[in-house]
Amino acid sequence: MKRTSLLTLLLTLTVVLLAACGNNSNSASPSSSASPTAPAANTESSSPAAQSSLDEIKASGKIKIGTEGTYAPFTYHDADGKLTGFDVEIAEEVSKRLGVEPEFLETPWDGLIAGLDAKRFDVVFNEVSITDERKQKYDFSDPYIVSKAVLLVHEDNTEITKLADLKGKKSAQSLTSNLTAIAKENGAEIVGTDGFNQAIDLLLTKRVDATINDGLSYLDLKKQKPDVKIKVVDETSEASHSAALIRKGNEELVKAINEALAAMKSDGTYLKISEKYFGTDVSK
Repeated sequence: MKRTSLLTLLLTLTVVLLAACGNNSNSASPSSSASPTAPAANTESSSPAAQSSLDEIKASGKIKIGTEGTYAPFTYHDADGKLTGFDVEIAEEVSKRLGVEPEFLETPWDGLIAGLDAKRFDVVFNEVSITDERKQKYDFSDPYIVSKAVLLVHEDNTEITKLADLKGKKSAQSLTSNLTAIAKENGAEIVGTDGFNQAIDLLLTKRVDATINDGLSYLDLKKQKPDVKIKVVDETSEASHSAALIRKGNEELVKAINEALAAMKSDGTYLKISEKYFGTDVSK
């Protein structure tokens, strides 16, 4: 009995040892099967790159455009309530040449850049001036508007005749506009507005003393309302250049917009739109 037990014990130990050797062999498998996982990572990295903004726009068939809709003659609503204006028509023509439909998302000026940051828009067409500060964070298309800022006052105002006279005076300005910086530099007290129309309303009702705004907007205002009781008393010495505003890192979209703008100028489409609103070429 004891001998049988001993034999049994020896047999049992042999089975255990063999089983242990088998487990070591299996445990080596994962490490050898780990190498096949490396190609899996390579497969992922070799997958198609993420689509560019331009690719996504073309795939969706539309381009989302941020604009005010309250800034005549650049972007506003006509008598029938239709969104129109110089920037709107330029954006529509650019969209057409990109082969997509424009989708305009109207937003107050002070929310346009935030909307671009939040990717609500692909681009902003709203007479956005090119500044060094903006260029640090955003890309611009080639400029398609050149204009000077003018100092506007009520026609009864005799105290303000030049920019320096703004010191201590109330000036109606969009808070994030580069024109606001000019008013501040001349000592004005800033009264925030949603855009040009509201600034003009405040000026006509004498709730502010002045506004620094775009000279082209003033010309359009006078064309629409020849008797409006507002006058120009001064202007900036340097012209500003305006362009489409685009998030950084979208070089293909910038290039496509620039090509569309260049083609529009080459075939006369740009000049036709410019003369419709201003009677002249406002790109130079």
